[in-house]
Amino acid sequence: MKKGKILYQFPGSFEENRFEKLHNVTFDSSLSGSVAVAEEIAGLIRDKQAIGLPCVLGLATGSSPITVYNQLIKIHEEEGLSFKNVITFNLDEYYGLEPNDINSYNFFMHENLFDHIDIPAESINIPLGTVESKKVRKYCKSYEKKIADLGGLDFQLLGIGRTGHVGFNEPGSNINSQTRLVTLDHLTRFDAAGSFHGIENVPSKAITMGIKTILSAKRIVLLAWGTNKSEIIQKAVEGTLTPNIPTTYLQKHKNTTLILDNQSASGLTRIKSPWITGNIDWSKLSNQCKAVYWLCEKTNKSILKLTEEDYNQNGMSELLILEGNYYDLNIKMFNRIQNTITGWPGGKPNADDSKRPERALPHKKRCIIFSPHPDDDVISMGGTFDRLVAQGHDVHVAYQTSGNIAVSDNEALKYIEVITDTTDEPSVYVDLKKELLEKEKNTIDSLSLRKLKGTIRKRESLAATRYIGIPDNQVHFLNLPFYESGKIKKNPPSQQDIDITNELIKMVKPHQIFAAGDLADPHGTHRICLNILFDSIDQLKSESFMNDCWIWLYRGAWKEFEVHEIEMAVPMSPDQVLRKRKSIFFHQSQKDSVMFQGSDDREFWVRAEDRNRLSAKRYRELGLSDYQAMELFQRYYY
Repeated sequence: MKKGKILYQFPGSFEENRFEKLHNVTFDSSLSGSVAVAEEIAGLIRDKQAIGLPCVLGLATGSSPITVYNQLIKIHEEEGLSFKNVITFNLDEYYGLEPNDINSYNFFMHENLFDHIDIPAESINIPLGTVESKKVRKYCKSYEKKIADLGGLDFQLLGIGRTGHVGFNEPGSNINSQTRLVTLDHLTRFDAAGSFHGIENVPSKAITMGIKTILSAKRIVLLAWGTNKSEIIQKAVEGTLTPNIPTTYLQKHKNTTLILDNQSASGLTRIKSPWITGNIDWSKLSNQCKAVYWLCEKTNKSILKLTEEDYNQNGMSELLILEGNYYDLNIKMFNRIQNTITGWPGGKPNADDSKRPERALPHKKRCIIFSPHPDDDVISMGGTFDRLVAQGHDVHVAYQTSGNIAVSDNEALKYIEVITDTTDEPSVYVDLKKELLEKEKNTIDSLSLRKLKGTIRKRESLAATRYIGIPDNQVHFLNLPFYESGKIKKNPPSQQDIDITNELIKMVKPHQIFAAGDLADPHGTHRICLNILFDSIDQLKSESFMNDCWIWLYRGAWKEFEVHEIEMAVPMSPDQVLRKRKSIFFHQSQKDSVMFQGSDDREFWVRAEDRNRLSAKRYRELGLSDYQAMELFQRYYY
């Protein structure tokens, strides 16, 4: 097959894919998916060059296509791919933003692609957000005409919003819509609030290509990464065509492919409940667990109340044939989930650990809790953290990033004014106060201001860890360099980030590592931090101490593990829930008004308590003991 082309067949039989109305291909990671898309685009550019024609590309912004653009830059630099025959049209732009505004899509495209390739400036077309209101309609018509005069788009790259919008075609958009000025949905503006330092700064309007314009492209590829996209992807791929989810309009296009990773594809029927499609390996315990817990939810029954009829009516008769008896299967599944529960997350001394998630020995374990931001430790596993310390383990915390970008200017100003009111040498703080008061919209903080904001988060973290009860010398602020860009967009992670991580692990020689496995983080810091840790583990795994090191993944404020994924569940008493809440409260700069809270407007402590309470409720509904709250973990095997 020609290099640069994606395999355009469904990954399975017709029966497996009978629910799916949009062609999709699932990759092991967003990187491998992005490489495939970049190679397809590069192949299209070369094909057009070979016959002397321009290649007309429709491009998207947002986090999803960034790795595709990185790969195109790499192909340009390493393989000599030229973009001189390429003409681009971007999907959209915020109305009211100057092209050089750091939140404009014009700025995004130049920073992430155009400034690194040889595309002629006159070949770049991005909607202008500063067109006079009375001229917008005429401008939009001219944008459409320019595309049409070139014979239409050869290739359109898309992302997908959590409302199902493509471009800025919000729910309710008409299938015949073309380039136009639109009013943005509140949820879309809310999702962008972090980048703009508050929803009040997010433009309320945008210029966007319409659905008809997108559907006129000869080829469409939509990218979706992460568990936070799984629900909307399932609706787009398996749902009926509806203006309430504009992505479903792509079902009308005959050459569309959705490029997914395992997480974004996880809600599709053939993956979430493959027994319905008849393609499942029942010999795998993980598949049995997944099916039985799903059946409990569907029938609203606990495990031990499931009947033979329940199994037979829901595509699981083959499982009963394999297991022999439905009641024995129920017992097996009940014992499996029951054995995940432990009040001893570091292992119970002098106990039989054959049916416990953690080892009994050594009695006292050295533990490292890796926290991407300086609060994920207590938000995500504050109860377990407290339990490990109380049970005498040697607990270290590693804050991987400074988290400085999440401290608001108002919060920083408050600290500066306290300092200037109490010091005899306030000059440096006077300068910082002047910077804050005179700061123009969307400018990058100075190094000194970022250091102050990072120090605020550091001192909040130390207050929380002192409350839990570990000494300051067991709290490590790694300040990984990739994070220190001063912008939402981070620097690419490097060996320097891995070396810093390696050094800590080699120093502590841990028996347990806890890490954030929350790949639904909308800003990617959790994902980057986890990948750095995985790279570190890969480099260190030959060290003798790593033979005794177990890795436990926790989920943060975004999305919890599915029941079948859980390998350790740590229950919390009402008193421990309150202690966890208080430890979160020490992070005062992140309370009340959170800058990067994603699609959930609850405060982090509320999210954490709700999530932990729902986790306990899920266990109770399966027929297990009634706990106040639970923190959940999955083991990573390396």
